[in-house]
Amino acid sequence: MQAVTVLGATGSIGVSTLDVLARHPDRYSVYALTANSRIEQLFNQCLEYRPVYAVMPDESLAADLQGRLEAAGSGTRVLAGVEGLQQVSSAEAVDVVMAAIVGAAGLRPTLAAVRAGKRVLLANKEALVMAGPLFMRAVVDAGAELLPIDSEHNAIFQCLPERYQGLEAGGVRKILLTGSGGPFRELPLEQFAEVTPDQACAHPNWDMGRKISVDSATMMNKGLEFIEACFLFDAKPEQIEVVLHPQSIVHSMVQYVDGSLLAQMGNPDMRTPIAHALAFPERIEAGVASLDLVAAGQLDFEAPCEQRFPCLRLAREAMLEGGTAPALLNAANEVAVASFLEGELRFSNIPVVIESVLEALPVAELDCLETVEEADGQARVAAAGVIQRLV
Repeated sequence: MQAVTVLGATGSIGVSTLDVLARHPDRYSVYALTANSRIEQLFNQCLEYRPVYAVMPDESLAADLQGRLEAAGSGTRVLAGVEGLQQVSSAEAVDVVMAAIVGAAGLRPTLAAVRAGKRVLLANKEALVMAGPLFMRAVVDAGAELLPIDSEHNAIFQCLPERYQGLEAGGVRKILLTGSGGPFRELPLEQFAEVTPDQACAHPNWDMGRKISVDSATMMNKGLEFIEACFLFDAKPEQIEVVLHPQSIVHSMVQYVDGSLLAQMGNPDMRTPIAHALAFPERIEAGVASLDLVAAGQLDFEAPCEQRFPCLRLAREAMLEGGTAPALLNAANEVAVASFLEGELRFSNIPVVIESVLEALPVAELDCLETVEEADGQARVAAAGVIQRLV
C-alpha cells in the first residue's frame, strides 16, 4: 500500500489521478489533497477519498474548509500556505507525490518532494522550465525518482532504452516531440487578433484547464515541453524536433541511429501516463479504452509554422540562452495568458508581451532558487507594464 499526495487535486490531472487511484484501493491510499481556490470540489474530494490532510494556500479558505469538514464528520486536517504544501509533499509517510499544480506556484512543493527522495510524478512542467539545472541536481542528490506525466514526455520515457544513460549512449539520434497544433492550426493569421478566451480553451482533443488550453493554442505549451524535455532527457535543443500531429494519437517518438523510430500511441487520455508512472515498472488498469487503429484511420504529421506560433521560437531561444531566461519566459507567459483570459489582452499579443520581457530584462546565472524567484518576480512586473501599454 503506497500513500499518495496529489498537489493540484481539483485540476484535470488531479481528477484523473484520483480516478486511477480509486481503481486500485488495494495498492494506493490518499495521504493529502491540495487545491488553490475550488473549496467546494476539494471538500467533496475529502469526503470521498478521506485524506489525512488537505491544503489550501489561503488561510481563510483553509479555515472555512476545516469547519465544513468537521461539521460533516470528516477527520481530515486542513493546512494552509506554501508551508502546508511542502509539509504534505515531504512527509515521511508519503511514498508518491503527483505534482500537478499549474505554473510557478508548484515549484517549491515539487522541489520539497524531490529533496525528500519521493517518487515524483511530474505534471508541473514549470518546475523544470524555471529551475531545470537546480531541479535535476536535487533529484540526483536526494535519490528521488522522477517520472514524467505530460503525455509527450511519458511517451518519450517509454520509448527510450530501459537503462537510459543519455542520448548518445542509448543510440538515440533525435527526440520527436509531437503536438496537436491546438484549435488554431489552420486559422487564418489575420483572425488571431479576434480570438476569444472560449475559442482558445476549446482544444480539439484534450480536456484541460484554461491556462494550459491557452498555452496549447499559442503552442507555448509545446515550447515549455521542449525546455522540459531538454532537462528531463539531458538533450541538446538541436536533438529535439517538434512535429505537429493533429490526431494526438502518437504522443511522441524516439529516433535511433540504426533507422528505427519508436512511437508510443494511445487514445488522448491522461489516465494512461498517470497509471504508467504510478505503477512503473508494472502496468495497471487505467480505465482508458484501447486504441482502435482502424477506427482512428489516418495519422498526419507536419512541421509547425513559427510565424503562426512564435512562442515556439521564443521558448527555443530562451533554452539556448539558459540561465534565468526560461524563468523569465514562463513568468511573462503566465501574466500574459491571465490578462487574455480576463478579456484585457488580445490573443495575438501574448507572444508580443513575452518577447518584450525577454528583450528588456537581463539574464542571470542560475545559481540558487532565490535567483529563480527574483527573475520570476521581475518578469511579472515587466509583463504587467507591457500589457498596460498594449491594452
